[in-house]
Amino acid sequence: MRGWLKATIGLVVLSGVLVGADRIAVGVAEDEAADQILKSGRMSQKPHVSIEGFPFLTQVVSKKLDDVRISADGLTVGEGKDKVALHSFSARLSGVEVSDNMSSATVDTGSGSGLIDYADLSRLLPPASELVPNAGRLSLGANTRLSLSYGGPGKVKASLGPFPVGEASVHNKGNTVTVDGFRMSAMASLLAGVSDQAIDPISFTLAALPAGLNLASVTPQEEGFRLAFEGKDVKLIG
Repeated sequence: MRGWLKATIGLVVLSGVLVGADRIAVGVAEDEAADQILKSGRMSQKPHVSIEGFPFLTQVVSKKLDDVRISADGLTVGEGKDKVALHSFSARLSGVEVSDNMSSATVDTGSGSGLIDYADLSRLLPPASELVPNAGRLSLGANTRLSLSYGGPGKVKASLGPFPVGEASVHNKGNTVTVDGFRMSAMASLLAGVSDQAIDPISFTLAALPAGLNLASVTPQEEGFRLAFEGKDVKLIG
């Protein structure tokens, strides 16, 4: 009986040591992965990385991680003067094949989401002078842009200075977002001296999306555009 008890206690202690070692190893790997993602330029700031699944060490042996979660707030997307903040980014990456020293990583499939608020979205739109002929007659500043807000499911509404511009639908093709259907108010059209109240569709492309993912869909919400991301065979590191 005593021998059995000692063996049981020994196994419990050994299991605890192995579990502890596994958790220490995964913590080190998560921090290293976050550093490498930042160095690779796939994200504009160091993300939080969580490697799911237990045990971790068996995944290391196979060099393939089943489930990796990454998140960050206050990232930037876009390039040059068109950079804007991406809030509440999170993604789930499945089948992450890694090298021995975490210097490269490829993702089988990934999905995620994030938010760009309306104030930042307005910065991606052209100024009034490019949208409305004779916009100078409206006494708007040269850099005045559409002010956007939520307009209901799939819609945004806007104003150009004090003039309402109505509602428009939002859709995307790849990483390019298009807003179309805006029409100037009768008063604004009269002041600008234009007979056609319609505003041409407005498009902008979101470059440098996080973790190498692509834009899957855009959904207007109260606080801004909710972006959904996806990707296959994505180069995450390296």
